[in-house]
Order: sequence, then structure tokens, then C-alpha cells
Amino acid sequence: MSTGSTPALLPGASRSATNAILGAMRAVAETGGAATQDDRLALVSADRYIFGNDAPFAFDAIQPVAPAALASALQGGDLGRDALKFLTIMAFVDGTFDTAKVAAVLSYASALGISEHYLEEIKEAAQGRLQEALADMTRCNMESITGRPWSGDAMKWFLPYDGAADPDLAQRFEALKTLPPDAFGYCLWAHFKENNYAFPGEPKALNAAFAVPHDSVHVLTGYDTGPRGELLASTFTAAMHPKWPMAGHVLPVIFSWHLKVQINAVAGDATGALDPQEFWHAWAAGAAATVDTFAPDWDFWQHVEVPLAALRERWSIPAAGLEPGKTTH
Repeated sequence: MSTGSTPALLPGASRSATNAILGAMRAVAETGGAATQDDRLALVSADRYIFGNDAPFAFDAIQPVAPAALASALQGGDLGRDALKFLTIMAFVDGTFDTAKVAAVLSYASALGISEHYLEEIKEAAQGRLQEALADMTRCNMESITGRPWSGDAMKWFLPYDGAADPDLAQRFEALKTLPPDAFGYCLWAHFKENNYAFPGEPKALNAAFAVPHDSVHVLTGYDTGPRGELLASTFTAAMHPKWPMAGHVLPVIFSWHLKVQINAVAGDATGALDPQEFWHAWAAGAAATVDTFAPDWDFWQHVEVPLAALRERWSIPAAGLEPGKTTH
């Protein structure tokens, strides 16, 4: 089984387990009504990128699976925690926050006997405690980015150069324009210029500790900085850097870019940005990548002169990026 140049996330899952998980995903999607076209596309893509099945997929051949039946099908294995992540995504594919779908996900969690932090976040939101859920997503995101417990002001951390500019740092980024056009460093420079971003060190810039690893993901994957691309880049990040992946990366961008719930001024907000086909590709590709740009020992400056295509191959990312045909920066 293959998914082209991106390995499947869970290629060893049996067909019976796969069908049970897909059936539960369908059941969540159909809570309160028929599955949408996006729901159908999401299941087809999940079967391909998560489970590695390239054979033609018949949506109607996958029957809904109830919580007890899923628990029985997965008994004795370790797929339950993965399955709950997929079910949670299916609750939001249609772009709405549906409390009945959230309740359905929690029913599967109960049947599987699994508790997860991100499940508490969606439970809080469904109970009308949205701001508490968003605050927790922010905390998890900051802990994932900084690698330490977080209780401070996220906006002050994200914007450290306002009133404390660092011209030397900004000039170091500006100097990347002198590198060959295929070099990773030049591609990041071009990415900043094309998006009219301030370089770290300039007053309006984002903290280099976030901007460099995050925008390096954009350059490495080829995902743009529109709402869809931001959601995909963060999904890739969640699999690449699995510290609070759901609670601190995937759910915040779904709320921000798909459900139009603004978490903070840096995140922004939009509606309908979850690409039901590419989402699972980003997830599988992030898990397959052998680089973690948010790792404490990853140093962007060590790689600036290396051709982008070479780094992608070195780090198990397709040489043309995840969306061939788009510009590399």
C-alpha cells in the first residue's frame, strides 16, 4: 500500500479495524443529518493518507459504527487514541460547532475508556465555557512552542520587539537575500518579503522563536499563509512536533481558521478553511518528517545555504513540497 511520496500514518492497521474507525467517523459526521460532500471527501482522504489504501473507496460501503462496536473492534490494540483524534476532526469538518457531534465524540471516548486533554477542551466549549477552552488551547500552544510551563501574556511573548527592536537580528535575516535562489535561507527571505512580514528584530515582527520554525514549515511544505495554508501548516506541525498536538495545535487552528473563533490577534480568524482532502495528507506528512523545527536543538542558521529540495529529501518531505505546482516560497 502507498500514498505516493508520503507514507501512510497507520499502514499496519487491519482492514477490519480501519473499517470500524471509518464507520465511527461516518457516524460522527452524520450525527443529526446526512454527511456533507466534505465529510465524504474527508473519509476518502483519511483512508488513503492515514491507512494507506489506494484502492477505490466506496463511501456507502462503510457503515456507521456505534461506540460499543468500535470499542469491540479495537479491543486489544492501541488504535483507540488515534481513532478519537480522527473522530474529533470529523465533528468539525462541516465548519460548525455542533454540540451533538461533540457529545457523540465523547461517547466514543467513554466506550473506549480513554481520556485526553483536548477532549476536555471541546467538552468545555460545548458546555458554554468557550473562553476557558480557548485559554487552555493558548496555554498548550505556548508550552508546545516554548518547551516550558506557561502562565504569562502570550501577546507580549509573540511581539517582543515592540519598543525593543533588534536591528542586528533583522539585518541578519535581510542578508539572506544574497544566497542562491534555491537555498533554504533565501526561500525564507522571499517568503517573508512576499507576505510583507517584518523580520524578527523589527518592531512589528513576531518573536523569532515562533516565526522562524513556523515559517520554515511553510517553506518546507509549500503551504501558503492563507487560512487554508495556515491550518495545514499547523496540522503538519502537530504531527512533526507532538507536544500538545491536538490541544495546542490542531484544535486552535480549526477554531481560528475553520469555525471563525478568534483566539488572539496573531492567530486571526476565518471560516471554512479545513481542506478535507489535504488535511490528512498534512497530518501524515508531518508524522513522516524527520525534522522538528520547534525542537530546542534545531538551528535554522545551520541550514540556510542548503538547497531547499535537498533539505526536503534529507528530512523525508517530498522534494517538490506537499503541493507540487505551487511556488516553493
